[in-house]
Amino acid sequence: MSISSTALRVKELLREKGWTTKVLAEKTGMSESYLTHIKNGTRRWNEDSLKKLADAFEIDPIALFAQHRKRTDNIKAEVAVPEHAGDVQLSVQVVPVTGEIPSNPSPYNNQLAQITSGFKDVFVPALNSSDQNMFALSLQNNQLAPVFVKGDLLIISPEVWTHSGDIAAVEYGNETPVKAIMQVTYTDDFIVLESVNHKQSPIALVRSKDHFRIIGRIVQRQQRFA
Repeated sequence: MSISSTALRVKELLREKGWTTKVLAEKTGMSESYLTHIKNGTRRWNEDSLKKLADAFEIDPIALFAQHRKRTDNIKAEVAVPEHAGDVQLSVQVVPVTGEIPSNPSPYNNQLAQITSGFKDVFVPALNSSDQNMFALSLQNNQLAPVFVKGDLLIISPEVWTHSGDIAAVEYGNETPVKAIMQVTYTDDFIVLESVNHKQSPIALVRSKDHFRIIGRIVQRQQRFA
C-alpha cells in the first residue's frame, strides 16, 4: 500500500470510544503529535500506522477511511409529502429485525442476530436511509415504557452521529460489558448514560478510562398497534 493523504475516521472513532489522543498513543505506540496530525488530516499516514490504528480500534483497516462510511444526520422521523404527488421521492430499505443488539452491526452479524434471537427472515421497511448496517430491534418487554413499549421496533443506524441527548444502542462496562438502549450525554470529562424513562439513576463513565462505545443511534420507531 502506498502512502496516501486520504482522510481517516480517527476523530470520529475516538469520540465513539470515548478516548483521548493520549489513550490512542498508548495503544498504538505512536506519538500524540503524529496522531493529532493524522486526526486533523494535516499529515499523511503509511501502511504501518494504518495497521496500528486498525488494531487499536479493533476494526478492518478499510473501515478507517472516511469515504468508506459516510455518516449523516439527514434521517428524518417524519416524511413531508409535497403538494404535487409527482415530486415525491422516497427511498425504502428493507431492514432485518432482531431480538437483541448486535455487537458489531453488519449485514452478516445482523443476520446471525436474527437467527439466534428467533427472527429469522423477518424484515421491515425503513424510509430515507442508505445505511446497510441498520437493524430493527424488537422490544420483548416494557422495560423502556412509557417511551417505548413491548412490540415496538427501534430502527437503529450505526452510521448516524449520536449527539448529547440522543437515544442510542450502547455498550459499556469494563469487566462485563453491557449492551442497552440509553440516552447519551457528553461532557468534557464524562459520558453520562440515562435510562430512557429516567427511572434509574444515571451512570457516569470516565472518558478514556471506562469502556464505552456507540453501537448505533435510534433513527425511527415503528409501533405495533393491536
